[in-house]
Amino acid sequence: MSPSTLRLADQEKTIAGLRSELAHTHKQLVAAVSAAAAARKIRVPPTRAASQRHRTPGDIVRVLIPDTHGAKIDRKAAAALLADLKTLAPHEVIFLGDHVDCGGFLAQHHVMGYVAETAYSYEADIAHANAFLDQVAAAAPGARLEYIEGNHERRVETWAVTQTLRHQKDSELLRKQFAPEFLLKLKDRGIPYYRQGEFYDNLPVPGVIKRGKCFIFHGISTAKNAVAATIARIGGNCVSAHTHRAQSDIIRMVGTGVIGSWNPGCLCEMQPLWQHTAPTNWTQGYAVQLVSASGAFLHLNIPVLGGQTHLASLFKL
Repeated sequence: MSPSTLRLADQEKTIAGLRSELAHTHKQLVAAVSAAAAARKIRVPPTRAASQRHRTPGDIVRVLIPDTHGAKIDRKAAAALLADLKTLAPHEVIFLGDHVDCGGFLAQHHVMGYVAETAYSYEADIAHANAFLDQVAAAAPGARLEYIEGNHERRVETWAVTQTLRHQKDSELLRKQFAPEFLLKLKDRGIPYYRQGEFYDNLPVPGVIKRGKCFIFHGISTAKNAVAATIARIGGNCVSAHTHRAQSDIIRMVGTGVIGSWNPGCLCEMQPLWQHTAPTNWTQGYAVQLVSASGAFLHLNIPVLGGQTHLASLFKL
């Protein structure tokens, strides 16, 4: 064999070795890439079929009902809520306040201004609120009901103090005769009532209660973005009403992590006469919280649009 033939054979052998080494390296690289991809793949925990699902002991459904304003309640919006309550079968229902309007002589600072509003009476206001409480109790028979005082319920206490020239015993006597807390027979109904002038759950602010990992109250801000202003002052998860505008704000804070503030809107008429010719930006709705045994929860603002929520249709999927 000539020298040139030997050199060619050596070159081919070298090339073959390089090809084998390259193939091996490529195989290792593909395996490494596959392993890296598998490590980064989102692992979804196994789930059971819908027919096999059961609530974990301690899990609850909480419904939060915003302003209805007694005689000023929107019947279609309230009917949508009541229909959903039967589907949701909540464990807890919390009224967020202003479920009576307490207008007229009980709102001396709030001039009514129109003859059409003089048809409204406090007696009718209380009657509507009582009927609504009856309907909620019937739609959610297994639920614990709680009632947070709003600024409209508080009008009666303000009126009582004014009429009695701030004499405490006389003011309390008058309040017990006229306040919604008593005319709605909340004690007889077994419904706790949380006044704006009292402290609860060892909290430093009156009129606020805490359920699990969420602070609940009527409202502390009427700003354009009230929920953002509220969460900045509370510093924790919170639900309020008061502004009649559905809003939500989710932020991350160094000390508390991710927290949220929500307002579900209202269930009252969206264009009261005291707004004169200025269209309101109010929205109708209520809220649902799916709460785990640990206290962690998912909050859902449920809008009511044209008297419908479309929530029940989701349970049919």
